[in-house]
Amino acid sequence: MPWYLYLALKQLFPTGRRFPFFTVISVLGVALGVALLIVSISVMGGFGHQIRQMIVDTQGDVQVRSYSLMLNPDTVIERIESVPGVVAATAFAEGVAMMEYDRKPVFPAVQGIDLVRAEHVVPLRRFVRVGDLDDLDDDSIIISAQLAVNIGARVGSTVQLYSPLMLERIKQDEVMLPRELEVVGIFEIGHQQLDSSVVLVTLRTMQDLYGLGDAVHGINIKTAEGTDADQMASKINEAIGAVTNAEARSWLDANQDFLFVLQLEKNMIFFLLTFIIVVAAFSVASSLLISVVRKTREIGLLGALGAKPRHVAACFCFQGFFIGVAGTVCGLALGYTFLHFRNDLIRVFTELTATEQVLARFYQFSNLPSYTADSDVVLIVVCAVVISTLAGLLPAWRAARLKPVEALRSE
Repeated sequence: MPWYLYLALKQLFPTGRRFPFFTVISVLGVALGVALLIVSISVMGGFGHQIRQMIVDTQGDVQVRSYSLMLNPDTVIERIESVPGVVAATAFAEGVAMMEYDRKPVFPAVQGIDLVRAEHVVPLRRFVRVGDLDDLDDDSIIISAQLAVNIGARVGSTVQLYSPLMLERIKQDEVMLPRELEVVGIFEIGHQQLDSSVVLVTLRTMQDLYGLGDAVHGINIKTAEGTDADQMASKINEAIGAVTNAEARSWLDANQDFLFVLQLEKNMIFFLLTFIIVVAAFSVASSLLISVVRKTREIGLLGALGAKPRHVAACFCFQGFFIGVAGTVCGLALGYTFLHFRNDLIRVFTELTATEQVLARFYQFSNLPSYTADSDVVLIVVCAVVISTLAGLLPAWRAARLKPVEALRSE
């Protein structure tokens, strides 16, 4: 081991001193900055990742939407499934209706699904908490969990569904009775807005409610794992261009504005919290400068013994590097520990402050999500180590400029 590395370690961890105060405080400052960055970036990444996963799980990787009604869905699906990389496709119809149970009206979004094809595209069965997706037919309905709580419905209840088509029939002096449907299931996705405003019916039921005939509003598509959603959307548009006026859009393209805002918030949080590490670096730099002043005669003695200025500078520069590495390791451990117990800690905090429903109400998730990308971890580690190393440059430069004769005469 080169002598300047050995000396740097000895100055950070002096022999016979069990508690090197300067080293512990410096490492702790970097560790807190790294831990805060890991926690904040992981939580923001968790929101983005869960939203992306929710979009794919409910809409598929690519969605084809028609500018009007899609009158030939079977032909379009046949063209779509002929595109290499497409796993499955399913038609859907959607709209808003009034649902009533026990004189409690609500206005959910109604999603009509093809029972034969839907499960191959979106994992609906995974979200059904009570009942069974196989029980859904033209005379039944599956409602979201929070919606069921709001109106007091449960499996076996009968709800009335009022279609906007009823208004058109009234204008023509016709009477259209509400559709009575039996609740055969309750689903929960984990997103509060969807869990309080969506119901599922069969595609045929939705077509009858809106008078669509055999037409649909769009097609959800699942692509093979590892394929690029934007490229698949372009290939699908080429395949269906001759048979329909619909357009295929990837989940990224369809939600790009919202995803851009999430990424912008994540980048801003990273930029702002990096200043915590910068502040810790200033503390490291000031402590090393004090060390240079206190050890002026020792530095002069090293020069008199033949030490080159760059080696003297390296001794102090490596102290900043070692502090950065140690602080980064401790910060990663602290950050991941907090992330592991994040929901328990937040649950305790919300119970103490009587705000248990705040997270779900404002952030739309039942639990605090977390997702740490490898690229984010690498960026945090590099920034922490580089900033800490740079903190040792000024003391290193000052130490390298000391002339041995003048340093030895220093009092």
